[in-house]
Amino acid sequence: MNDQIFEAVVTTVAPDGKPHVAPMGIRYQEGGVLLMPFKPSTTHDNIVATGHAVLNIVTDTRVFAGCVTGRKTWPTRAAERIDGVRLASALRHVELELVERRDDVQRPVLRMAPVHEAMHAPFAGFNRAQAAVIEGAVLVSRLHMLAPEKVETEMNYLQIAIDKTAGPEEREAWGWLRAAVARHRAGGEERTS
Repeated sequence: MNDQIFEAVVTTVAPDGKPHVAPMGIRYQEGGVLLMPFKPSTTHDNIVATGHAVLNIVTDTRVFAGCVTGRKTWPTRAAERIDGVRLASALRHVELELVERRDDVQRPVLRMAPVHEAMHAPFAGFNRAQAAVIEGAVLVSRLHMLAPEKVETEMNYLQIAIDKTAGPEEREAWGWLRAAVARHRAGGEERTS
């Protein structure tokens, strides 16, 4: 079993057709993709209701930071073989169909089989700032579970990569994350889905 987790963005649609965008750690296993969304979550509910999702590989880290800081509307395009949407900024997308659901009170396992895949642009790799934004987004998604000192230490370390290698998009995303941490510290809540 491969327990390696890859950070990606999953798009789903509700039964009424409303799109939903969520960053998520995914595993490539059993000839497909394993998703383990927390319950309750819109992603989980949409997949169970429709049986589909789209895996999006993106380098615009504003999507990761935006989704965990309340900016969940991103340009999409219709999927090609399933009722669903992909991100317009996706370098690659994989259309997925639910083939097995192992329910759990907190984190059910959804085994998804690929039904279509398309490349839209080459992947040149992440620079250090992009990786820092993704790590910062993971921290922000767990603010309610982590000690404030740990969050501050990690964010300060990640700031080094932002200062050295960030472009305008990464700086914008980092600003959203820093603001979310400050709001949380001041008593506001950050929720993800």
